[in-house]
Amino acid sequence: GLLRRRAAQAPDRVFLRFAGGDVTFAEADRQSDEVACGLLALGVRPGAFVAVMTPNRPELVMAWLALAKIGAVHAPVNTAFRGPGLAHVLDACRAELLIVDASLVDAVADVLPALRCARTVVVVGEETSAAERLRGVQVVPWRDVPQRGGEPPAAGHGARDLAMLLFTSGTTGRSKGCMLSHRYAVRQAELLCEHLELRDDDVLFCPFPLFHADAAIFTVMPALVLGTTAALAERFSVSRFWQQLRDSRSTVFDFMGATLAMLHKQPERADDADNPARLGWGVPLPDFAEEFERRFAVELTELYGLTDAGIVAYNPLGAGRRAGSCGRPVAPFEVRLLDEEGFEVPVGATGEIAVRSAEPGLLMDGYYGMPEATVAATRDLWLHTGDLARRDEDGFLYFVGRLKDVIRRRGENISAFEVEEVVQSHPAVLEAAAFGVPSDMTEEDVMVAVVPRPGHRVEPAELIAFCATRMARHMLPRYVDVVDELPKTPTEKVEKFRLVERGVSARSWDRDARDRERVA
Repeated sequence: GLLRRRAAQAPDRVFLRFAGGDVTFAEADRQSDEVACGLLALGVRPGAFVAVMTPNRPELVMAWLALAKIGAVHAPVNTAFRGPGLAHVLDACRAELLIVDASLVDAVADVLPALRCARTVVVVGEETSAAERLRGVQVVPWRDVPQRGGEPPAAGHGARDLAMLLFTSGTTGRSKGCMLSHRYAVRQAELLCEHLELRDDDVLFCPFPLFHADAAIFTVMPALVLGTTAALAERFSVSRFWQQLRDSRSTVFDFMGATLAMLHKQPERADDADNPARLGWGVPLPDFAEEFERRFAVELTELYGLTDAGIVAYNPLGAGRRAGSCGRPVAPFEVRLLDEEGFEVPVGATGEIAVRSAEPGLLMDGYYGMPEATVAATRDLWLHTGDLARRDEDGFLYFVGRLKDVIRRRGENISAFEVEEVVQSHPAVLEAAAFGVPSDMTEEDVMVAVVPRPGHRVEPAELIAFCATRMARHMLPRYVDVVDELPKTPTEKVEKFRLVERGVSARSWDRDARDRERVA
């Protein structure tokens, strides 16, 4: 309905901006109509799941909009998935039709024999041998899907019906498919527009993939709500980021993980402030935020959210920054911090963030095909996020870390997030990941993997000496690995399970071994 109205009100206004060109609201409405008719002809029906595995490109958004018009469910898939992880996701959503980029045909072909439901694969892009590799299924080129001049019949679905299946990043375990309604997508976008004070002349830039909520729910959907432009890059690039903003004339962008740190640690340029951005939002906000704002002439704000619940806490713009806070819960959300037994912790104490909403459809409707995980996450009528935080007297939240990202050492719980915060403040460190490894004293020892800044060298002993004056002794890493890069998802989240699997090796620097050498 929103797309129809935007196409009628401002047909020639740019809705989607990609490096390869723009798509207006009228073009998006027409193209998605034609794709919807083509998908109906291929057997897609209301309520059916369609898996879509492509990089950020217009065809992905057209498929999403077309499926929404049909009343089918859009299930975008992480383009980095391979092998058992990919098979798990594709089988979890029981999709009979897959839309796959030509560059990813081999990855799908490898798992196709293990899939129970796949019947048809639509291939996007130039691919001459897909039919040979995708044996046993119907292979259709994307160019043959749209039915020119077609308009799909009204599907009769409502706001609370299932619209999307967004999979969690799977950084600590198997990805879970969050069931999200049409209302979730629209209302979450409306709240973002309200609390970030977005305008209809803004251009919203996102360098993260469309299978992630940042790009889909919090970039494309706000642009649809406002009747403005969503500018989408294929991936985050440190070297091209500011030029991408200039080229797309973007005024608002989002950040996550170490992206701000990577931008900040680039050599300063005379034109750093010469960019169109007025606002950057995301998490986490580093301690050099004010310096970043001065250098790049942009306001930064931190918030708190997750796919399962959307964005539930914002920092008021222009109200002064509370160092370390990810914001205060906003209506219609209610947030509590709970202990292990489900009781609310006192002000200043750390507890798990739990969320519920006074409005229907603002939280996920469960994890698709995973009833036990759904019950565990929604016990006591609260959505348990798995995130840890503390709250101040005024109700502002301070993120502490992931419940599953806590390192247990000598009876102490250590936040990996807080260790990383200190390590990444070292001038020679570009980014870092802290995690627990088995200890010969039982429980765990703290290990960090660090990536040096270009042109810099990280000396583990000097790094630990730096950290020793900035963190409690029990938090001090025992092991340090200096690496070229960290294993990551396409949304720049570190895949810590890979670091844990690799563990301590012969190349790891060991603080305890150095201490023993000094004693000897």
